[in-house]
Amino acid sequence: MHRTMLYPIGIQNFESLRQGDYVYVDKTDLIHQLASTGKYYFLSRPRRFGKSLLVSTMEAYFQGKKELFKGLAIENLEKDWTEYPVLHLDLSGVTYSDENVLNEKMESALSQWEQKYGIANTFTVDGIRFENIIKTAYEKTGKPVVILIDEYDKPLLDSAGNEALREAFRSRLQGFYSVMKSQDGKLRFGFLTGVTKLGKLSIFS
Repeated sequence: MHRTMLYPIGIQNFESLRQGDYVYVDKTDLIHQLASTGKYYFLSRPRRFGKSLLVSTMEAYFQGKKELFKGLAIENLEKDWTEYPVLHLDLSGVTYSDENVLNEKMESALSQWEQKYGIANTFTVDGIRFENIIKTAYEKTGKPVVILIDEYDKPLLDSAGNEALREAFRSRLQGFYSVMKSQDGKLRFGFLTGVTKLGKLSIFS
């Protein structure tokens, strides 16, 4: 009987795509190559170009979910399937019209990570909390941490034309992103996606 091909229109979660038996163009050999030959990457592409699905695929890979990659190129390339602690921040999905939106987005992510690793938060600064999360995840799992950030620049792009708001976002995100440099020794891999490469964020210098 002829099998109906299911196309993953609007699906950005790799696990849902694989479990739903949707069509998937296999480029997992490239993910293995990235993970094997480097540590930090930035992918710049317009929106709706598959960045979120790529990040989701990387998340499943670094979580050691071998069963999701059955029949794909990476199944035979990867020998260890080590499970690493993964911190995935997705800044897409909302419009950053004021500081409260970013406040809620960051608080949601940081709180979830703290809960996952049993951290009783006593700090209010994003960067300090992020640093503490990385240290704790590293110590509790014995494995270096993987950081995946999708649409890292969206708050700044959404606030174009409002210089005061844009500067507030830039200052806050700079303090958060700079932690990746200070905690380099505890990181296994870092991957950021966005539309453009923005300066003054303590990422690309």
